[in-house]
Amino acid sequence: MKKTYIVKTATFIVILLLLTATLSALDFDVALNAQGGLGNSDLEEIGFDYKIGIVPRLFILIDDNSELVVTAGLTIDNENGFVPELLHTEYTRRFGNSSLRLGRFSYSDPLSFIFSGLFDGAQFFNVSPLGIFSAGAWYTGLIYKNTTIIEMTKDERVNNSNPLDYNSFTDTYFAPRRLALSVGWEHPSLWEFTRLNTALIAQFDLNGNNDDSYNSQYLILKASIPFNNFTFELGGSIESVIRKTNGITEPLRLAFAGEAGVLMLFPGEFNSALSLNMKIAGGRVDDICDAFVPITTKYYGYILKHKMSRLSVLSLNYSNRLNRDLGMSLNAMYFVRNDLGTFDGYPLISGNNSSGHFLGAEFSGRLIWSPVSDIQLNLSCGVFIPALGNAEPEQKVKWNVDLSAVFAF
Repeated sequence: MKKTYIVKTATFIVILLLLTATLSALDFDVALNAQGGLGNSDLEEIGFDYKIGIVPRLFILIDDNSELVVTAGLTIDNENGFVPELLHTEYTRRFGNSSLRLGRFSYSDPLSFIFSGLFDGAQFFNVSPLGIFSAGAWYTGLIYKNTTIIEMTKDERVNNSNPLDYNSFTDTYFAPRRLALSVGWEHPSLWEFTRLNTALIAQFDLNGNNDDSYNSQYLILKASIPFNNFTFELGGSIESVIRKTNGITEPLRLAFAGEAGVLMLFPGEFNSALSLNMKIAGGRVDDICDAFVPITTKYYGYILKHKMSRLSVLSLNYSNRLNRDLGMSLNAMYFVRNDLGTFDGYPLISGNNSSGHFLGAEFSGRLIWSPVSDIQLNLSCGVFIPALGNAEPEQKVKWNVDLSAVFAF
């Protein structure tokens, strides 16, 4: 199975290159990236993780109104071994004030932590004085599970934790099967002082489990208000949940999430910025108000990798471009679980009966060196300290250091 899939992927790329050789414009480049990390991820021993990848990219200008972007990925890591991927097959066609995207491309909701990643589908845009209107449909079951992470149910979490096995390729490679539909509206300067972005997203469980399923709808709204060197942001989402457990359809429940933040840009040559942000994804309160569950998993912590569900995160970030080649960022984050029953993962232990809500604090930093446009080196380090909370203050400190390099040709 492994050799067959690799041969098919390589053949597709070669055929595509040959078919497009006569087009009006053709651009081909390759990015090589390597990453190595050292940390105590299992809290018992210090482990080393590595990831090496090559990403060829093909850009085809078909005519003045349409283009095609194709990218592939070949990755080697210590957990899954050799992993081939088809990352983008994005075809864009413009006609008047409208445009259409088809294939595999990126989409993000207004809050960026509910439905965000690479998906297969189609999206339509129309630009008018009233704003930018969009509508789209996406399918998630053909993408690699670690590229777009979906863990809405316990079964999906278990399947995603299993390493890639070429003897059981279809069961261990692909993301869970879900269909998502969205409509959106964005106005860049409503009433000449605020940027408004709203979307309605519905997702349907297509995994075929008649006894357990999770279907949900999200109404999302975000506003950004610039004022001098500041940008104020406020957003929120209401989720309606239709869930079946052990063959029984549960009553409709609601869940809530939101964020508020401020960004300050310092005047000067090197674009220094300071931001303060608060994100809240509610936990279960009663039989009506359920825990908020996003469709895709996006991690906000560098060390504490947990999706925005049943969790509140307060973050302070400072970034600065020290000179033309060197940049840096410093981050401090504090994590709070929103109820005492639904949060699962470090620093809590199995069967934990802690009455504390405060999980602890994380501190991290990053240096970015880019001497030329085709080379970038990144050094990151961080530590999570449970003793700064009351949920599990005796738990061990978790830390990590990693170095990555990106070369473009």
